[in-house]
Amino acid sequence: MASGAPESKIIAVTGASRGIGSGLVAELAGLGHTIGCLSRKGLGPEDREVPGNLINLVCDMEDEAQVVTALKSLADQAGRIDVLINNAGLHLEGISAEVPKAEFERTLATNITGPFLACREVYPHMVAQGGGLIINIGSFFERLGAKRNLAYNCTKAALGALTRTLAVEWAQDKIRVVNVAPGFVKTDLNAEYMTHESFRNFIRRRIPTGDAASIEEVARLVAMLVAEDLPSLTGETIVMDGGQSINQ
Repeated sequence: MASGAPESKIIAVTGASRGIGSGLVAELAGLGHTIGCLSRKGLGPEDREVPGNLINLVCDMEDEAQVVTALKSLADQAGRIDVLINNAGLHLEGISAEVPKAEFERTLATNITGPFLACREVYPHMVAQGGGLIINIGSFFERLGAKRNLAYNCTKAALGALTRTLAVEWAQDKIRVVNVAPGFVKTDLNAEYMTHESFRNFIRRRIPTGDAASIEEVARLVAMLVAEDLPSLTGETIVMDGGQSINQ
């Protein structure tokens, strides 16, 4: 049985400014961890006040140089990087037959190339300290053929493949890689839409638990993964969708 206060870790969170990202920062900072908040503006969480030890860093996940610089800066300032959480994502809807090439490639750049770059950059730091944890924030859309979400679906399926590949390749370095794949999550961006009766009926019909997840629920799961030393838990996708994707 574990005892005493949990060990404080240095955690990099991409897409830390709003939504799930700022929720992750709030939960983890509240547990005493030092959080490197990576976002385009470099201002840290913008939709809530988060006390704690935050290091705010400019990082556009479409810009390789910014990814490299931000993670190096975090390691220099904090002394190490224990955990990377690849949360930043872009979700653009559109009819598949009409999606512009530039829009498709931008989604790939943010959702899969960016996480790859971040993983590559934290790797030497984690090797040097004897191990680490990477948590990718995917989506249950990787299981689905959701209409009007072609690029997004492709990137989230690719993120699962990235997770599995790095988990196998980096296990010898004691680096674990896990993919957390939420279903619908209630955020400030979709709050109004989720109040529509048609959507509420959809939720009641399709999600066995009867509701979408909260940001705090996702953040608590991630915090649990950060806190627990589970050497055999690697390469897996943990789907958190209330049973929607298996509900037939």
